[in-house]
Amino acid sequence: MTAIKNIQPLSPEAVFDLLKVEFSEYVNNALGSNLSVEFAHVADIVNISFPEVIEGTVFTLTVSDDSIEVSKNETEGDYNTDLLEEQLNEFLAVKAG
Repeated sequence: MTAIKNIQPLSPEAVFDLLKVEFSEYVNNALGSNLSVEFAHVADIVNISFPEVIEGTVFTLTVSDDSIEVSKNETEGDYNTDLLEEQLNEFLAVKAG
């Protein structure tokens, strides 16, 4: 689990909206890819999945006034989720900082 300081602070709804609008383009440009990214939001939780390459929820974000906690969920297969996690953490650090 990685905690990112939520300096702005961003609400769970604001994080969800930022991810929906900007993260797909950000990660695809950074990786030179064309991944499909899906998001789900309930209360202070945002789930992120990459349905074309990984089955199930890959990351779960827990958003509070002080931090955004990024948890990597167990996934099947041999896809390198570390690179996706690195891009997600960088994106959130820029947006929440």
